[in-house]
Amino acid sequence: MIIWVKKHSLTLLMTAGLIIGLGLLLYPTIANYWNSFHQSRAIMEYSDTVASLSEEDYEKILSDAKEYNRKLGETGIIWNMSDEQKKEYNRQLKLDKTGIMGYVTIPQFRVRAPIYHGTNENVLQTAIGHLEQTSLPVGGKSSHCQISGHRGLPSARLFTDIDKMTEGDTWTMTVLDKTVTYQCDKIYIVEPDDVSKLSIKAGKDQCTLITCTPYGINTHRLLVKGHRIPNSDGNALMPADAIQIEPKYVIPFLMAGILAIIILVTVISAKRAKRNDPKRIAKAFFDRLEFEK
Repeated sequence: MIIWVKKHSLTLLMTAGLIIGLGLLLYPTIANYWNSFHQSRAIMEYSDTVASLSEEDYEKILSDAKEYNRKLGETGIIWNMSDEQKKEYNRQLKLDKTGIMGYVTIPQFRVRAPIYHGTNENVLQTAIGHLEQTSLPVGGKSSHCQISGHRGLPSARLFTDIDKMTEGDTWTMTVLDKTVTYQCDKIYIVEPDDVSKLSIKAGKDQCTLITCTPYGINTHRLLVKGHRIPNSDGNALMPADAIQIEPKYVIPFLMAGILAIIILVTVISAKRAKRNDPKRIAKAFFDRLEFEK
């Protein structure tokens, strides 16, 4: 075994390098696919939970959220929430232990991701977070919902492409089975502690998408701000777009391709090694001399 390893050390090193290289190359794609699959499944489970609600529970959850927004519209955003206020916030739109409030859809980038309470790092690594001080994503006059997502994660796209959004682009927010549509009207780049663009405007129904910028440096915040418009079928992805192929059906084909490449490289390397083997060359030389005699 040791002799074989020494003899094929170059081939083994090349194979190991190939595997590592392919792993680094394919990781973002596979990780993003995996997270997209889980996001889609979380959204479908959320939809199932909504469908199982009694009419009474449904109406109470929705009316409580709208009342929460109404009160916040009167007081304005409270950036330093008390423990009691945080407790009341976390109670809103809570259907189960998952903490999903609803989901956001950005059709031009084929993004559909669940929205969770709060913006802690555990949420932002895989999904979109709702700024807990702001209006809930159910719309309403004098409301301003704000959600935040990371850019450039190797494991999930999330808000990676929202810097490409322009005025007139739309996105939707779906809570329970109600969808509201927003259209971008302003885009700002601000300091991290600048909240002047995030206040609630009387009579306005607004939503802002927030992420870090510039990409990879993250010294500022990109705000994509929009106002509510009537819903349109063209503003949302069709339900089939949220369905992902099971990874267990895709990964075997991917691994088979990698294995085929490894086998091909190994066979080619082995043939070259055999062709350049000193004993083989010497034998061929003496066989030729015998033949010429």
